[in-house]
Amino acid sequence: MSEFKKIYLVWRKGVSTRRTAVGELTRTSEGKHQFRYLPDAKTLMQTDGFRPYTEFQDLDQTYNGQVVEIFAQRLTKRDRPDVAAYYQFWQVDPAQAEDKFYLLGKTQGLSATDNFELLADYQLVPGLRFLTEIASLSQLQLPKGTLEVGNELRVELEDGNPHDPLAVKLFKQDQHVGYVKRYHGNVFHQPGAEKLRVTVKALEQNGVIKRAFIAVELLA
Repeated sequence: MSEFKKIYLVWRKGVSTRRTAVGELTRTSEGKHQFRYLPDAKTLMQTDGFRPYTEFQDLDQTYNGQVVEIFAQRLTKRDRPDVAAYYQFWQVDPAQAEDKFYLLGKTQGLSATDNFELLADYQLVPGLRFLTEIASLSQLQLPKGTLEVGNELRVELEDGNPHDPLAVKLFKQDQHVGYVKRYHGNVFHQPGAEKLRVTVKALEQNGVIKRAFIAVELLA
């Protein structure tokens, strides 16, 4: 069973602002792909200066055909000498490395030139493993050394969160250290999610923790 069949196109105005899903890229049962915008895209155009993805300007159209190939321009080139290590970091199954839809979901399609991300709608299937990031670090300003690679983190569902009813808080022992990145946290609300383990995979820190990558794994 596939880890995901839908990927959210997520946008935010800046580093310290909330992520919002503005579109969704889906794979049909026939193995085809389509892309459409979600209602929040129009709202954000009015309130936050959102602009549509360059190749998909019509917010009311459902796009078919080569949509994956267009988004795949965000992927790391496969001829890079370090691509194997890159795939390993992002928990990519080598057997699926030719699948661009799969790669977009696993690596998030991050780019330094815009504020878009591609976040997979993960499902709780046997063998689930994926990498995500801790959100809200810019607000928390955690001192360097607060987290270490290999730390196992505790999760707590925050159903009353006014901004995200599916928010998932992260704790190192009793210290709040952030949230699971929005939309990736949805999987923690599925039946059986108590078997998910979260560990710190990598850190970027100077005086404070700038970025923290976490590995999510479903235990057998």
